[in-house]
Amino acid sequence: MSSSSLCCAEMALGRLPGFLPKSGPALVLERLSQMPRLVAVTPASRLEVRPAPEMVSIGIRELDSLTGGLPRGCLTEICGPASSGRTSVLLAALAAATRREESCALVDASDALDPASAAASGIEFGRLLWVRCGGADVGPQPSAVSPRPSAFRHQNSPSGFDPPGARPERRSPGSAFPVEQALRVTDLLLQSGGFGMVAVDLGDVPFRIARRIPLTSWFRFQRAVERTPTVLLAITQAPCTQSCAALSLKLRSSAIGRNSSGKLSAIGSQLSACSHTHLFEGLKIEGEILRSRLERKPPQSVRTGFMTKAMSAG
Repeated sequence: MSSSSLCCAEMALGRLPGFLPKSGPALVLERLSQMPRLVAVTPASRLEVRPAPEMVSIGIRELDSLTGGLPRGCLTEICGPASSGRTSVLLAALAAATRREESCALVDASDALDPASAAASGIEFGRLLWVRCGGADVGPQPSAVSPRPSAFRHQNSPSGFDPPGARPERRSPGSAFPVEQALRVTDLLLQSGGFGMVAVDLGDVPFRIARRIPLTSWFRFQRAVERTPTVLLAITQAPCTQSCAALSLKLRSSAIGRNSSGKLSAIGSQLSACSHTHLFEGLKIEGEILRSRLERKPPQSVRTGFMTKAMSAG
């Protein structure tokens, strides 16, 4: 076939004869440069880095120095077994938020909040919406809320053991019902907006139930709070939110009654006559960062510690 016939064939197909002499990478690059869809493609070197979220104080100096605070527009998970200090951190965070004159919401899945302890921590109840789950009348379920009640009843119990300190699962048929209420209420609060902090307390929920919460629910909460000034805080016995949490913090504790040298403290020395008694003065709390997407991951786990004092002794 002659070159003239090739040109005629190309013109019949709507192609220009000028492309014929080119082949290989030169031809590919020229054709790609003429595609209109690639005009809006930004080179990787010119991509904008998402700004770091605003951080607010947790209310505990040691944790603020460890994590930088709680990020707005993100999901933060604080986990730990019973008596690990998770409730103390929750109350401190709510107290700090109310001191900033922000409206806060606490979704209490187990109705475990002690108003006296909350008042002693400095929480202003006039700025706190306390949602106590577990009642019979929950109203209509939003169609977009996940998960549905069947998400708990039809899933098999996952294999494995509960984490140390986890409370045993109750075998009653409605044991997962308060969790379903908590998820629905959390979704409504995040969709409505206007809160500086929304805290979901699942600390007293059996771990076998909390771990059945679908990951899509946490992802929905994470997307709902994104680009908003709201701090979303989840309190659990063990990590449940997985990759949806921008910050995951694990707590553990040990009782204190003697100092590091083994001697009784100033208060404990007053009761030294009773050698068989031990005075509980507070807890030594240790915090460890399990996951943080706020900055580059450190080469090893970052930990800190702080002390709590008993409200009354004797």
